[in-house]
Amino acid sequence: MNRQDKAQIIEQLHEKAARANIAVVTDFKGMGVEEMTLLRAKLREAGVDYQVVKNTLARLALTDTSHAVLNERLKENCAVALGYEDPVALAKALSEFAKGSKKLTLRYGSLEGKFLDEEGVKQLAMLPSKPELLAKLLGTMNAVPTNFVGVFAAILRNFLYALNAIKEQKEGGAVPEAAPEAAPEAQ
Repeated sequence: MNRQDKAQIIEQLHEKAARANIAVVTDFKGMGVEEMTLLRAKLREAGVDYQVVKNTLARLALTDTSHAVLNERLKENCAVALGYEDPVALAKALSEFAKGSKKLTLRYGSLEGKFLDEEGVKQLAMLPSKPELLAKLLGTMNAVPTNFVGVFAAILRNFLYALNAIKEQKEGGAVPEAAPEAAPEAQ
């Protein structure tokens, strides 16, 4: 690989890393082409870029980005997954694929400049995704007015029942008196 190709790879990876809010480094040693293609397709569905890159090039590309915390740990064969919107989606996609693959292992990552070890990436994968969190928030926000309307409607309904009972009472005349209690039998 000549110097110009290396410079182009560094520039492209630097631009992606600067936009990414999460970066996860994986070990892919021993993975076949088919398995790697399947992994890339799954990650692409989640909006993730996955790139195998030499460590020296990755160090240069990650410098001056929020993911520079990974530079000193880049060793051996590795690939970098970069996520742009939902960090949980990247972590979930990698974790699920790693469970089914004996060759792919998660090493560490960086979430908005903070270092994550392998366990941290797995913990991130267990969180609900951004759409799920937004749905829960919307449900909670929607519950308050919905419950208020329900309570207010019940008060009005009960008030109307009371008015209707008074109306029927006045239209029907006097209220029937309660039946006298039966006298106790003499023994």
